[in-house]
Amino acid sequence: MADALSGFNLLLLIIIIVAEQAHRRRLETRLDVVQRQLLAIAAHLNVDVLPKLPPEVKELLQSGRKIEAIKKYRELTSAGLKEAKDAVESVAS
Repeated sequence: MADALSGFNLLLLIIIIVAEQAHRRRLETRLDVVQRQLLAIAAHLNVDVLPKLPPEVKELLQSGRKIEAIKKYRELTSAGLKEAKDAVESVAS
């Protein structure tokens, strides 16, 4: 009986994790759409909403060293990996 209950709990946990991952992917997709819309609106209004990169990060990016630029941005701003990657890539694209 205890083994069946443990198996059921494990199955339930797996289902919850998979559902949460799917929900997170949907939210990330929606966020990407909203960010693109914001950038389009800002461009139309001639408003700069992209992050300002420190000069050291710009130099690395301009020399094609994107990963080093992300690391330097994190070092200088204490940003998380995703935030730093998004900031550098938003200026790079």
